[in-house]
Amino acid sequence: MRVRFRRGDTLWGYSRMFRVPLPLILDSNALDPVNIQVGQEVEIPGYVMTTHTVRAGDTMWGLAQQRGLPVDALLLVNPDVDPDRLAIGSRLNVPLRVTWFIVDTVRPYDSSALQADLNRLADVYPFIRRRNIGASVLGKPIPELRIGRGAKTVHLNGSFHANEWITTAILVRFLNHYALSLVNGAPIRGLDMRPFYDAVTLSVVPMVNPDGVDLVTGGPPEQEPWRSRVTELNGGSDDFSGWKANIRGVDLNDQFPALWEREAARNPKQPGPRDYPGTGPLTEPEAIAMAELTRSGDFARVLAFHTQGEEIYWGFQNLEPPESEVIVNEFARVSGYTPVRTIESYAGYKDWFIQDWRRPGFTIELGRGVNPLPLSQYGEMYERALGILLANLYM
Repeated sequence: MRVRFRRGDTLWGYSRMFRVPLPLILDSNALDPVNIQVGQEVEIPGYVMTTHTVRAGDTMWGLAQQRGLPVDALLLVNPDVDPDRLAIGSRLNVPLRVTWFIVDTVRPYDSSALQADLNRLADVYPFIRRRNIGASVLGKPIPELRIGRGAKTVHLNGSFHANEWITTAILVRFLNHYALSLVNGAPIRGLDMRPFYDAVTLSVVPMVNPDGVDLVTGGPPEQEPWRSRVTELNGGSDDFSGWKANIRGVDLNDQFPALWEREAARNPKQPGPRDYPGTGPLTEPEAIAMAELTRSGDFARVLAFHTQGEEIYWGFQNLEPPESEVIVNEFARVSGYTPVRTIESYAGYKDWFIQDWRRPGFTIELGRGVNPLPLSQYGEMYERALGILLANLYM
């Protein structure tokens, strides 16, 4: 919600008026808080603007009381209204505090659904910073969201694998949950989120593989040669539910230079729905974007969300630091998932992170069953993932 700055106003005054923490207002506006000009627009996070049609007997003070607002908030958003002479039938602007989830993640979640939900979040919570870190083979954006102002940066990602798109829905719901809690001061599982906002910067890439996700959820693209090519790679079938790879048939989580040669030696030698590691590490634009983000991000730890198995993989070639075990044990405690230190797997994103940075990296396998997991699991899956997502802030 936007308001116009008046003479004598301050951002601290807006913080008290709307009961929104000042850091969230500061981070929602690219303004010099000391030299704001009269008439400049100021974003107030956590609110949307509604309207009220004036009826007989209405007063500005009565409406403010009904809506739980100070009267000055109504005067601020109705600068041309004489509060002592409300005209019956005229319309007043009325701020409405958002106290509900604004994204709907309980549906097959493709790249267009992601973009629509990120737009909603940006409108209500402009302190969530958004940028594109690259583009897919078909040119679809790969967005990264950042929230928080802490010196420690931790990273989350989802949908490296196309038929694991439900992980994107989990991460977007958490972004909404976190922002909602910050603005309204409503704890999550008894935890006040505001100290974490000051201590931690959270980096989230909710959908690494948009082309692949759209293939699984909506079928092959209309444009050639991609439509014919992916159908051929899929053995002529129009059932893409088993597809993990990107649109070129390369498994993005087998694309990283962490004993890539071992993974290539035991996996398919041609593009296909799953497990083909490519002709070398980091050949695909989606994997390159993630590598460049990670090299510049100085992440304290990374969490890659996958499905399925209810396990947490946390080691690679004994290169992980001792703190990884402490962290994974807490993740296991709050989720009920099983920690697994090592498996015979190479070239994954968390493998590469552990190898090159010697910092904690985790692959978290949400849910159980056959991918793509059904939406009937979503609620329970979110509740168990939520424990991990919160622990990632306080560990």
